[in-house]
Amino acid sequence: MTPIPTFETILLTLEEHPGYHLATVTLNRPAVLNALSRQMLDELEQAFLYLRQHPTVRAILLTGAGDKAFAAGTDINEFVHLDALSGEALALRGQFVFRLIESSARPVIACINGFALGGGCELALACTLRLASTTARLGQPEVKLGIMPGYGATQRLPRIVGPSAALKLILTGEIISAEEALRIRLVNEVLSPEELIPRAHAIAHAIAAQAPLAVAASLEAVRRGLDLPLEEALALEAQIFGGLSDTHDKREGVDAFLTRRKPHFAGK
Repeated sequence: MTPIPTFETILLTLEEHPGYHLATVTLNRPAVLNALSRQMLDELEQAFLYLRQHPTVRAILLTGAGDKAFAAGTDINEFVHLDALSGEALALRGQFVFRLIESSARPVIACINGFALGGGCELALACTLRLASTTARLGQPEVKLGIMPGYGATQRLPRIVGPSAALKLILTGEIISAEEALRIRLVNEVLSPEELIPRAHAIAHAIAAQAPLAVAASLEAVRRGLDLPLEEALALEAQIFGGLSDTHDKREGVDAFLTRRKPHFAGK
């Protein structure tokens, strides 16, 4: 594995386990509640491109430094001099980086340990799973600044919580509790601050124990299928299922089940 890169606005760590690694990406601007700057977007891109190159990484945790914020939004200083062209360019940049995270072949688990507002909430929306501390507060308050979400919330939020609940958040700018986020299915679980990271690790280890090709294929089928009519989505599922049926991991998994032993997946 190539050396782990170092950054100024994020931290990237790898935790080694027998046969695989778990990665943690930490937004590291606690003095400004981990607000998303252009530099942070650049460094998130570099980190996830690095992780993409290493098949031994089976899951990624994404969290914020400190105990106050996951990410309290995009750095407001980024908005001061925006015009139509530069505003569109900023939105496209954020969308590109978040799409890179969303399309990861490894599940990305957002550990929301405080405020996740604006771009911070949109970053969480781009993750595979979202776990929230009881101290978490989530929302899309962009309308209060005379703008709207630009990093994907108008598209991802309705797909996750439904159009009505999404529009209520986007149009009012309301900031909701972790419990309300769980009620509307914006997050998967709510945990005490002490339980948040251990629970994320437990889920990551459970995923890492499975066949990596099957995990990546399942992610692909769900993501691509959501944007297709049902018949086309079912055909896609069958195609991906067929591709997995001739892999070493499928043969290993079936043999292990029949012989009542633990499988040893090779990712091929």
